[in-house]
Amino acid sequence: MGEVWFVTGGARSGKSTFAERRAAALGRPVTYIATLEPLDEEMRARIARHQSQRPAAWRTVEAPHAPVEAARAAPTGDTLLLDCLSLWISNRLLALGSDAPDAASVDALESVLDAETRALLDVFGAREGIAIVVSNEVGSGLVPDYPLGRVYRDLLGRVNQRMAETAARAWLCVAGRALELPPGDGR
Repeated sequence: MGEVWFVTGGARSGKSTFAERRAAALGRPVTYIATLEPLDEEMRARIARHQSQRPAAWRTVEAPHAPVEAARAAPTGDTLLLDCLSLWISNRLLALGSDAPDAASVDALESVLDAETRALLDVFGAREGIAIVVSNEVGSGLVPDYPLGRVYRDLLGRVNQRMAETAARAWLCVAGRALELPPGDGR
């Protein structure tokens, strides 16, 4: 019934702007599910700037740790815009409270994230309309030289793969330009 569109790219690639334009073009009410936590003054200013740039009619739900619940609670018929998976995964990983989490903690978190990603996709699939999901592409850079960075890259990479293989449409944004990706094998 519902359809997932996936938008990925590097930092400042234009992915959020592209996703917002896609959502606006659908002509339906939009529920914007935000995952950025306002941890310092710069982040609070960034959040305020982003909110002021979105249409006033859009409903914003702050869900830094619980996008599944936010998606479930969104009004029926709204286009959902989840921005972004990258911050959600980061929030969950940092909640472990270690710069070098042990393998058991990482395995447990990966299992939870896998289940939550499946639940998120189930919610999107059961809804009427489009859910647009934004995420950073972390597979194009260097291998991080610290454990937390490698764990983050691996966790986000797996969630991104799951989202992309399920998505009806997917784009890679580079320097403000969006390249539509062909359908994956998982469709």
